[in-house]
Parts: sequence; structure tokens; C-alpha cells
Amino acid sequence: MLTRRSLGRAAALAGAAALARPASAQAYPVRPIQFIVPWGAGGGTDYHSRTIAALMERELGQPVNVVNRTGGSGVVGHSAIAEAAPDGYTIGAVTVEIGMMHWQGLTRLTWRDYTPIAMMNLVPAGVQVAADSPWRTLKDMIDAIRANPGRYKSSGTGQGGIWHLAIAGLLQSVGLPPDAAPWIPSDGAASGLRELVAGGVHIVPCGIAEAAPLIRAGRVRSLAVMMPQRLPAFPDVPTVKEAIGSDWTLASYLSVMGPKGLPAAIARRLEEAALKAMATEQWKAAMEARGFGVNPMPAAELAAFVEKSDRDLGAVMRALGLART
Repeated sequence: MLTRRSLGRAAALAGAAALARPASAQAYPVRPIQFIVPWGAGGGTDYHSRTIAALMERELGQPVNVVNRTGGSGVVGHSAIAEAAPDGYTIGAVTVEIGMMHWQGLTRLTWRDYTPIAMMNLVPAGVQVAADSPWRTLKDMIDAIRANPGRYKSSGTGQGGIWHLAIAGLLQSVGLPPDAAPWIPSDGAASGLRELVAGGVHIVPCGIAEAAPLIRAGRVRSLAVMMPQRLPAFPDVPTVKEAIGSDWTLASYLSVMGPKGLPAAIARRLEEAALKAMATEQWKAAMEARGFGVNPMPAAELAAFVEKSDRDLGAVMRALGLART
């Protein structure tokens, strides 16, 4: 016969069992989610992350708190995401650098150490020259570099950064040495573009959105975009394929991922929330305000994209002598 004491014990055990169930079996999420950003406040990754976090809160019904974890050229923040418990309560912004850092020997982490959730955005590389450049087309530029290797300088980020790899890969794709347009390291696209306008360098292969204000002001001209299709915001700028027949493409990317081993039900819930957030007018307006496109991508497509990006970046880094693994 069940006594009051045995009934109480049974109730306690049932409660403990409920608490012990995996998060995927409960009504996820039941508490705030931490969203780690490996880069500093105020930058493009931070802007995207804070925007999507606020919109995902509405979908998930719990706070999504952005935390900047900087340092180690992105290693610190990316490690914090990968090493978190795979319970859905720590996710973050995994950026294109995850396909570069392991080749440089900075970390053993690769994209395979994460659970892809959704692509936040792509920042396609464009080939920018000064408005007074004699090069009217990408073919003009390539022909000039082929005739005078080493004469024309390019810039837009640090040595081995994403935009350095963009121009190196482009040159390699047309049979030129990847260093045929020597790289002048800079603090980023903004400083590289200033040098371009001042005449200090000849080419800045940065994100076309970053060059948009100078393009619209008539001080910079974009010769091509490194994407399979033209960009709606710049319909007159041809693709590299259209301009010179090369299949080379490259875009910096910002994605939402969790640690490896995230339960499938939780990963699907987060993917659904992220994609719904990026379908809102608020997201579209926020991206347009900064000159970014809107390039949402579900988890399966994201995984295929970052796998290809990793291979492409590794090949260029080896050609430049920058790969250590």
C-alpha cells in the first residue's frame, strides 16, 4: 500500500527525472541564450549579431544576450562557442576566419567543430579602383598586371586577411602568380580605400558594401564582384565570370552556429527562429541602412558553403606561403 511518504518519494523522483531530461525533450528555450561575438563592438559582425539577437528573442520568447569575446585574431570568441555545452544556451557568430585560422596554425578549430544554424549574411568581395584609374574593366586591370607583374599594389586588410586572399585567388585563377599585385597591409577596408583615393595603391578588393559610399560619391569604381550573380544593389557591376571568364568567387561570411553536438530538435528550433528573423522587414531595413545585402541560408546550405570556402581559402593560403598546416 502506498503511504504518504512513498507518494512523496515518487513525486520527488518524477521531478528529478524531469529535470534530468535532455534539453531537447523540454520546451526549449526555458532560460536566456548567450550569443557570442568573436569581434569587437561596433563592427559589422557585431551589428549583424545584435540585430539578429533582438529579432530571435521575439521568436524564441527568451532573451538572447550578445557578449563580445575578442582576442587572438578571433580565436578566443570562436573557441568559446565551440567549447560551450551543446545545450542550445550558447550560440554565436562564426565568421569566415574559421576557414583561415587553422591554416595559419592559430587554432585546430575548423567549421566541423560547430553545428551550423543559419547564414546571417555574405559580404561579397568587389574589385575596386580609383575613379581616375585608366582601367575601365576587370580585363584592363588583369592585362596591365600581366604585362607589369609587381608594379600595381593592392590593399584592404592585414597580410593574409580575407581581402588579400580575394585578390590572390583571382590572380591565380587566371594563371598569374598570387602575389602579382603586391599586398600592402592596412588596418582594414576603410584605410585601404583612403589609400586608393589618395593614389597610394591601385586596387582594393574589399567588400563592395564597404566601398559603397565612395562608389556613390564617384570617387571609386567597382570593376567586378566575386559572386556567381550580380548584386541587386549594384546591378551595373559585372561578375568576375562575366568580366574575364574566371569562376573565382569569394565572400566574407557571418553565420550563426552552436557547438558541435547540438541536439537536432534544438538546432532546428534555432534555425527556424533565425530564418524567421531574417525574413522580417526590420532585418531588411537594418541591412539596407548599412549597405549590406540580404543573404539568408538554411543550415544545410550553410554547411556546404563553408566547406567550399575552407577549401578555397586553404588553397590560396598555401600558394601565398601563408599556410602552416
